Amino acid sequence: MFEYKKEGSLNKNMTMMMSRKALEDYGLVNLRNIHWNLPPAVLVEHALARGESKLAANGALTATTGAHTGRSPKDKFIVSNDESSAKIWWGDVNHPMSPETFEGIRRSLADYLQGRDVYILDAAAGADPRYRMPIQVITELAWHNLFAHQLFLRANESDQTSDRPGFTILCVPHFRTNPRIHGTRSDAAIIIDFEERLVLIAGTEYAGEMKKSIFTVLNFILPQEDVLPMHCSANVGLAGDVALFFGLSGTGKTSLSADPSRRLIGDDEHGWSGDGVFNFEGGCYAKCINLSQKYEPQIWNAIRFGAVYENVVLDEKTRQPDYADDSLTENTRAAYPIDYIDNVVIEGTGGLPQAVLFLSADSFGVLPPISKLTTEQAMYYFLSGYTSKLAGTEAGVTTPQATFSACFGAPFLPLRPGEYANLLRERIEKHQVRCYLINTGWTGGPYGVGSRININYTRSMVRAAISGEIDKAEFVADPIFGLRTPTFCPDVPSKLLNPRDTWEDKEAYDRQASDLAARFKQNFAQFTLVGEDVRGAGPR
Repeated sequence: MFEYKKEGSLNKNMTMMMSRKALEDYGLVNLRNIHWNLPPAVLVEHALARGESKLAANGALTATTGAHTGRSPKDKFIVSNDESSAKIWWGDVNHPMSPETFEGIRRSLADYLQGRDVYILDAAAGADPRYRMPIQVITELAWHNLFAHQLFLRANESDQTSDRPGFTILCVPHFRTNPRIHGTRSDAAIIIDFEERLVLIAGTEYAGEMKKSIFTVLNFILPQEDVLPMHCSANVGLAGDVALFFGLSGTGKTSLSADPSRRLIGDDEHGWSGDGVFNFEGGCYAKCINLSQKYEPQIWNAIRFGAVYENVVLDEKTRQPDYADDSLTENTRAAYPIDYIDNVVIEGTGGLPQAVLFLSADSFGVLPPISKLTTEQAMYYFLSGYTSKLAGTEAGVTTPQATFSACFGAPFLPLRPGEYANLLRERIEKHQVRCYLINTGWTGGPYGVGSRININYTRSMVRAAISGEIDKAEFVADPIFGLRTPTFCPDVPSKLLNPRDTWEDKEAYDRQASDLAARFKQNFAQFTLVGEDVRGAGPR
């Protein structure tokens, strides 16, 4: 029934042992060719031969994703069954789907795949062996399989015999759901079934849906094992000092954590156990818009053969990437394995964090570029998760919008935010972790009037925070937000540290600051079980 291709180093018996479930169990029968665990070079050949992609001058494979150039949160569903119903944070983030509806979609998708090729990858998530989860990725497109190969951890021998339950991703973007028949909201759907341990992705070619689906899975599983899953990047200094960078897409997690003077643990998703932090992934997923060789050399140099571009425009003649071209989307991306970057921790693990930085790209232009937080303030701003949603990160977003995303990752939280906040507070208090709020957004005025804070200044502030040098400065409290801001930071103009000083119209600043403060308070009203110490740590 199946034709097993010989490409790849694993034989048929080993691949069947590594996969968590037989394809027949998913209704995948009468497939044409099954390409199992192909190496990157062969996947590149397949993607080019099938017309899925083009090759850039630097060797990266370049694909476009059509109408979906970012995540589609309104099309995300979780199957409501005995395991998930009572635990899930139902609402705008997690939409319920009945097991019967899910089964109907799964059957329709399996019927669509009959007579077609599929690409299968055995991979894993979680660098700490105690929490490592096997993953099977089944894709319709060769370039999607290459993306998964570079973003997830490579399968190893222990995954073949692991008793830890795995998860399967079935990504079939050219199958489109019918809302009238399938009960979806559009022709796209991203569905997670925790009982079947299966993720279905249909109707969208945006590859980031695969990685974020597994992140959602880990956000459900790991808190039950006393591990805090985090939407953050992490790096470590020569002395073993670990720093975490929380933030939504576009706030600078990847750029700021890729520091030549420190080793990168990971750029986007981590767990914090009782012993330290560990990367969930084996690769990086960097935004490329206006990528600079001068300011982001590590990312620039990592994009080469084996890397995957999403929606990066190439010059038709030279095939050189144009990082300033946002005609397809501002959310241009590059995926590459973490070992393409110098100064990385290949093992993907580090010790206990000493500094936590919350990154917010404030389009209002009123938050200080750096503030030191009390534990209560850290909880307030962690739960608030304020930033500006940047263009292209999600479908329909074309200009920056002020947004609040609980725990800096609400779209990926299957559990209630308080569960993650409690785990973070326990760790901050137990290990006396220093916390800071970093504004990587605008200064001198709001978006359209002011300018984005120079990344070199932000890097200087981040380094001063991680080293503790910033704590030697005198701090003053902001009258509206109550944030403690330093009066001095090495290599940063002192005027920049007080956002009001950067505005020509001081009264306009006051109005804008009051407006943002009111938005904070309105958003925080949803957290009804939060203690008064945390609630009182917000804007006054």
